[in-house]
Amino acid sequence: MTQIIVKKEPVTLKTLRAKYDLTQAKAGAKVGVSADVWHNWEKGKTFPNVPQLKKIEEKFDISYDDIIFLTKNNG
Repeated sequence: MTQIIVKKEPVTLKTLRAKYDLTQAKAGAKVGVSADVWHNWEKGKTFPNVPQLKKIEEKFDISYDDIIFLTKNNG
């Protein structure tokens, strides 16, 4: 029997937030951070720690592997 693996298209945090029609404040609140922290993540100024990543995975039904994290150079 052949197993079919469906991989989701990678997304940025901004795209993920837009998919759920959330402001930065509301997206941040879902994972327990402020709008400023979420904004910094989107811009690549800072990055979520492991517990925060777990919350993002849980609240947005996405795997860490499917999130594109921007860096300051490309954010």
